[in-house]
Amino acid sequence: MWRFWKCIYLTYPASLTPSVSAFTKKPKSQTAEIGATVIFEAETEKPDVKVRWQRDSKDIASSYKYTISAEGNIHSLTINNIVQEDAVGYAVIAGVSKVKFELKINESEVKEPKKAVSPDPAVAESKPEEPKEAPPAPDTSGPTTDGVAPEGQSESHQPDTRQDLTGLFTEKPKSGEVNVGENITFIARVCGESLLKKPTVKWFKGKWMDLASKSGKHLQLKEHYDRNSKVYTFEMHIIAAKANYAGAYRCEVSSRDKFDSCNFDLAVHEARTTEGLDIRTAFRRTSTDAGEDSGELDFSALLKKRAVQVSTEPDVDVWEILQKAPPSEYEKIAFQYGITDLRGMLKRLKKMKKEEKKSAAFLRKLDPAYQVEKGHKIKLQVEVANPDAEVKWLKNGQPINPTGRYIFESVGNKRFLTINNCTLADDAAYSCMIGEEKTVTELFVKEPPVLIVRNLEDQMVMKGERVEFECEVSEEGAQVKWEKDGVELTRDESFKYRFKKDGCKHVLIINDVTKEDCGHYRVKTNGGQSLAELMVQEKQLEVYQNIADLTVKAKDQAVFKCEVSDENVKGIWYKNGVEVKPDARTHITHIGRIHKLTIDDVKPEDEGDYTFVPEGYAFNLSAKLNFLEVKIDFVPRQDPPKIHLDCMGRTAESTILVVAGNKLRLDVPITGDPAPTVVWTKGEKVLTDSDGRVHVESTKGHCIFTIEGAERQDEGVYSVIVRNPAGEDTADINVKVVGYVLERKKKKSYRWMRLNFDPYKETTFEAKKMIEGVAYEMRIYAVNAIGMSRPSAASQPFVPVDI
Repeated sequence: MWRFWKCIYLTYPASLTPSVSAFTKKPKSQTAEIGATVIFEAETEKPDVKVRWQRDSKDIASSYKYTISAEGNIHSLTINNIVQEDAVGYAVIAGVSKVKFELKINESEVKEPKKAVSPDPAVAESKPEEPKEAPPAPDTSGPTTDGVAPEGQSESHQPDTRQDLTGLFTEKPKSGEVNVGENITFIARVCGESLLKKPTVKWFKGKWMDLASKSGKHLQLKEHYDRNSKVYTFEMHIIAAKANYAGAYRCEVSSRDKFDSCNFDLAVHEARTTEGLDIRTAFRRTSTDAGEDSGELDFSALLKKRAVQVSTEPDVDVWEILQKAPPSEYEKIAFQYGITDLRGMLKRLKKMKKEEKKSAAFLRKLDPAYQVEKGHKIKLQVEVANPDAEVKWLKNGQPINPTGRYIFESVGNKRFLTINNCTLADDAAYSCMIGEEKTVTELFVKEPPVLIVRNLEDQMVMKGERVEFECEVSEEGAQVKWEKDGVELTRDESFKYRFKKDGCKHVLIINDVTKEDCGHYRVKTNGGQSLAELMVQEKQLEVYQNIADLTVKAKDQAVFKCEVSDENVKGIWYKNGVEVKPDARTHITHIGRIHKLTIDDVKPEDEGDYTFVPEGYAFNLSAKLNFLEVKIDFVPRQDPPKIHLDCMGRTAESTILVVAGNKLRLDVPITGDPAPTVVWTKGEKVLTDSDGRVHVESTKGHCIFTIEGAERQDEGVYSVIVRNPAGEDTADINVKVVGYVLERKKKKSYRWMRLNFDPYKETTFEAKKMIEGVAYEMRIYAVNAIGMSRPSAASQPFVPVDI
C-alpha cells in the first residue's frame, strides 16, 4: 500500500502542474482561399476565463463578419467570406497570456464551394458533413457559430417560421451560459436601410411562450435605433437569473412580407466556487445513487476497475408512456408530468429509431431514451468492442467538454457520461461516436411537481357581480387547470371565464355571475389541487327606513324620507297617484341610499297620500300628509296637561325599535299650566332614577326617559302620565328589540360570509354548509328599522362536527 501511494505521488504531479500560459491549446496560422470561412480555436486551462480576440492589435467585436463563441473552455473566432484585406495578424488574449497568429490568402486557387477551415482535424470530424450532392445554401440569415448547421440538431430547435426566411438579421443572438443570480444580455441587430417601416421583434421561450407578457423585475426588453448606420438593436436582459430560466429561446423579426427567425439556448448553472487542483478528485468514489456520499476515496475501484452500476430509470417512463398512448392523450400526459415543450418532444419521439443495425464498434448502444428529474443526475453508458477505443460525446451534434457537471469515465470496455444537477437546458439529443459510428439517445428532464402555496377561498356574491378566484403556485409559468363541479373550464365558453397569470399567481375571473354559476371550483396542478365554493344570492331591495305619516302646520316644512339597500336604485314620487314634479316649493333629492321629498311652506292643498316607487321593483312605500289648522282657545285660569306625540296609543306606529346594546332616549314634549308632574311606568311598576340603567328627568316643556344599554328584557309597553289640577294625559310607547344578522368565516381567512339576509328574530341559530374539521368564527349584528348595529366581537373559534 505504501508503494502504491508513492507511485501515485510520482506519477500525477507532472500532469497536474499548471503551465505558464493560460492556453492549453493555441490557435495556429492558416492559409485560406478568398470567399471561404476560417475558424481559429483556442482552449483555456479554466472554463471561466475571459478571452479577447484582436486584429492588428484592435479588439474584434461579434458581427456579421466575425463570429465569436465560447463553450466551456473552448473559444473560437470565425471569419466569414474571406477577402484580401483579412490577410493580417491576429491575436487571442486571456489574462496576461497573448498568442499571435496570421491568416494568409492563397489567390492562385479559388474553390467555388465555401468550405469552413478547421484548425483541428479532431474537431472537424466531430461535425456532421453536408450532403455532397446539394451545394451549400447561400448565407442569408447571418453567420452561425460553426459555419455549418449541425445535421443532428433536433427539429424542436428549428425556427418556427410562418414564411420563408429572408435574412433580416445582421447579428443574431448567441447561446449563452450564466450562473444563478447573475445577469445576461442577448442582442439581435437588424439593418433598416432596405426596410420601409420599423421591424417587429418577438422573443419566445420554447415554442409558444411570448416573453413580452413576462417583462418585469427579472426580464427587460429594450430596443435602440442608430440613425447613422440605420441599424435597429434589440436586447433581452435577464436579471438575477434563476435555474428555471434555462432552456431554448427564439427571436423572430418581421417587416411586412419579410421574416427571419433565430434559435438560441440559455444554460443556468449553480454559483461557481473557486476550486484548486486536487489529486483526490481522481479517486472519488463513483455512485449512481443521488443520496449516497461520493466524497470518500476509493483506491480499490481505481486499481481493479470494477464495473460501475448504471443508474436505474424512474418508475414512470414518460417516453414509454408517450409511445404507447393515443394522440388524444398527449396533452393530458404533458400536464401530468410537467412537459413544457410537448411539440418538440413529440418530434424527437418520432425521430427515434425503432430498429438499430448491429455495430462492430459498440457491443451495447445507448437506450432510445432516458428521463431524469430536474436537479438530479443521470449516467449514460455504452460498451465498446475495443477497450482502448476513444469515444466522443455530443449534445445536439456539438462536442461536450468535461466540466464539473459533465463527467467522462472509462472502465474496461464501458464508457460513461454522467450529467450532474440536470437542468432544462440538458433536455436534448445525446450521441456517442467512435470514428464514423455513433449511437443516439434522447434525454427528457422532468420538472418537479408544481405545488399550490395559497389555496382558493369560498366566495358569496350577489347576482351580476364579478368574482375572482385566486391561488398561488410554487413555480412561475406553471400550467394549471380550472374545473367547475368536475368539468374543465376553457376560454371557448362564450368568454364566460377569463384566466389570468401573474408570476406565481393564477386567477379565474367570472363576470356578471348568475345563479347557474353556483358550485364548487377547483384548480389543479401536477402536484396538488384546491377547492372553493361559490354562492350567488338574488338581489333583493331592502328597506332600511320607511316613510312615515306627517302632521304639519301651515307654513311649516314637510319632509318624507326613506332609505333602501341599493344606492344605485332610482325612484318616482307620487301624490294621490299623480307624479310629483319639482318646483319652487317641492324638492326631490337622491343621495346614496336616501331618497327625500321636501315641501316648503305647507298649504292645505298639500294634504294627501304620498308614495315612493323604486324603479325595477314591484312594491312601493306610502305615507300620509295631514294638514293641521291652528286654533287659539282662551283659557282664563288653567291649562290641562298635554303629551305631544305624533303617534298615540297602542298602535303599530307607536312602537319604537332599538338595537340591542344601544342607548334609548325618549324626549316627550308636554304642556300644561301649572307645570304638570310626570310619572313613567312599565306595566304596574313605577320607574324611578334608582332603577340602575333607567333615568327619568323633567325639564320645562319636556319629560325625558333614558335606558342605558337596552337588553331583551327591556322590551314592553312604557306609559307616561302627566297630571296637574286641570287634569291628566297618558301615552303608551312600545319598545321592541328585533332582528339579528349573523356572519361566519374560516379562522385563517379574512372574508366574512353572511348566513342570513333577512333579520333573524330568534336567539338561537343553526349554521349549515360548513366543512367538518375546519375552525370557524361567528359574529352578530342587531337590526331594526333604522339600520344595522356594529358587529359584535368575534366568537371563540370552533370546529363543526357532523352529527
